[in-house]
Amino acid sequence: MSDFSLIPERQLLFSPLLAATIGLEEAILLQHLQHLFEHQSPQTRNGYAWLSVDRTFLLRTLPFWTAEDLHRISRSLADKGVLLIDSAPLHTATQLVFALNEPVKPTAKPLSSEPASSEPAALAPAKRGAGLLPVHWSPSEDLLQLLSLNHNIPRQFAVDQLEDFIFYWRERAEASHAWENKFRQHIISAWRRQQQNQAESFRVPTIATLDNHWRPSADALDIMERAEIERDFIEQSVPEFILYWRERGANPKELNSKFIQHIRIQWARYTSSLEHSTEPKRIADHWQPSGDVFDILRLSHIDTQFAQSLVPEFIVYWRDSNQAQTSWNSKFIQHVKYHWAKRHQIEQAGHNNGGHKGTNTTGRTRDRSLQQDLTDTSWAE
Repeated sequence: MSDFSLIPERQLLFSPLLAATIGLEEAILLQHLQHLFEHQSPQTRNGYAWLSVDRTFLLRTLPFWTAEDLHRISRSLADKGVLLIDSAPLHTATQLVFALNEPVKPTAKPLSSEPASSEPAALAPAKRGAGLLPVHWSPSEDLLQLLSLNHNIPRQFAVDQLEDFIFYWRERAEASHAWENKFRQHIISAWRRQQQNQAESFRVPTIATLDNHWRPSADALDIMERAEIERDFIEQSVPEFILYWRERGANPKELNSKFIQHIRIQWARYTSSLEHSTEPKRIADHWQPSGDVFDILRLSHIDTQFAQSLVPEFIVYWRDSNQAQTSWNSKFIQHVKYHWAKRHQIEQAGHNNGGHKGTNTTGRTRDRSLQQDLTDTSWAE
């Protein structure tokens, strides 16, 4: 025989609005407990109707919950101010002593002389009074999970709004029957505002008129500076950029992107012109040949130390002559090759004369003036 033979199984009913307000599990348990008032006689204490129900009865009539579940849900109802509990935690106690948080309305005595019925009159609990929001109020874990599952709202976001929620309603000093429902609406509204603000922050603002006060954004400047473009070069290019688009009579939709593209092109041209300038200029006091110069000389089997030894007198001569050249690197290569050839001519002449120095005018470089060496073009013949 089934264990439920003495208690016919019946359907559990709950209010959808109540479930949306306090939670589905809380609504089921609350209305299940409220139904017990129709079959048991409550005791009135301190203006409330109290009942005592065995835990085994609850587990038998609500078989989908464990004792731990019953304790968790009943405590949630108590925390929400819906249920009053006067017993030990339900997962350790054998009975639940509870009362609905609705003061019992006083009943008028019957005027007739008819004897009172032996059956206790069903006590219709009064409408639960609204209360102020407690200072340390907090939403239930079920509500936080509901916000996460149904609205994709992170739990931490909801918790972060709690302080503002409590402060707002404490300042207003308004009472409510369902603070959880108000908190749910508050969080959903705050979440939608945040999503809208984030969406607007990603929009590229359009400028109706590109005037002389326009400047690239901080993000655009950061991108260009990370590309090692000088800040002064960027600032000096702004007026040119503005003038270009104003003369075209139309503004680009993405001004910062267009400006970055413009600067990259101009910077490439500028740096290239510095490296390959065709404008003659005087030699610098601390001029040094580039690394490519020594690579070229090594390909000609010219000793690098020999070439470096010629740099000081090369600078002194051309600085004193106050002449300008388009490429000092090329001039230096010619200078080194000439002296290298002269050096080998001297060595060859000494070898042909049996190791004796001749009186040839093409003797050592130091026996001739620098002017003669530099103006001698016999190496090019």
